Amino acid sequence: MSAAEKIGFIGVGLMGHGMAKNMVEKGYPLTILAHRNRKPVEDLVSRGAREAASAKEVGENSTIVFLCVTGSREVEAVVRGLKEGLKPGSVIVDCSTADPNSTVALAAELAPLGIDYADAPLGGTPVQAEEGKLSAMVGASDAVFARLKPVIETWAGKVVHTGGVGDGHRMKLLNNFLSLGYAALYAEALALAAKVGITAERFDSVIRGGRMDCGFYQTFMGYMIDGDREAHKFTLSNAFKDMRYLESMADAAGMVNPVGNAVKNTFALAVHDGGDGGENYVPHLPEYIGRANGVALTPRKLKGQA
Repeated sequence: MSAAEKIGFIGVGLMGHGMAKNMVEKGYPLTILAHRNRKPVEDLVSRGAREAASAKEVGENSTIVFLCVTGSREVEAVVRGLKEGLKPGSVIVDCSTADPNSTVALAAELAPLGIDYADAPLGGTPVQAEEGKLSAMVGASDAVFARLKPVIETWAGKVVHTGGVGDGHRMKLLNNFLSLGYAALYAEALALAAKVGITAERFDSVIRGGRMDCGFYQTFMGYMIDGDREAHKFTLSNAFKDMRYLESMADAAGMVNPVGNAVKNTFALAVHDGGDGGENYVPHLPEYIGRANGVALTPRKLKGQA
């Protein structure tokens, strides 16, 4: 650990709490921004973190600031506040899933101020965040990556330098295209299975343990089979946002992406037709696709209920 580094953290939610916890427990001075959810803030303060009242104050007390917020709109607003407090030589690290076009533009905006920018989006779950076993896809210069790597390793078991600024977010969108594409396929397959009289349990008995099985399938099916509402805590609205970013990236690259658009539209259906604003989690997707096709795919027994 570099004794000179002082860490700031903005966004101590589902993923951010575990990341921040691991940094402060491993000896880094930590300043966090006040959050509407007081529980993670109070927990981190009890572990030695300092709470700040504004992004500017976080910047004034940090040499490296990590962001873990919803998307590019929120990142841009936070960065504008942070840069009022950060000193030259500081680094902002965006761990959100964001639009690479915005990421590159923010890096260019900060460079004249002597502030470096990096993107380090995450792979994994909130449980892995708490355990310090996330993965990170880092877009940064070689020098900035070397500086960040020991800090990121406090909360990540796998750290990959994907390239320059923006490449972390580009790779994250590709990663999420695969996982959310699986989710859309699983949801539609389960709905069709129900239409032709094959239960989710029988479907799972064939897929699980075979070549089509994978870690994502198992967490996804944790809701359908076990009724675990929190088997994979990633909201449908965030999934829809990520697929819109993928579409934007494909458009900028001049690429036709019919599968990506189909996946995006699957999540659009869930977010706009579900009546809950997309705040359910991705493994709930089969319920929405099922309803659109006249079949009920709510698990027979929900975890924690009789």
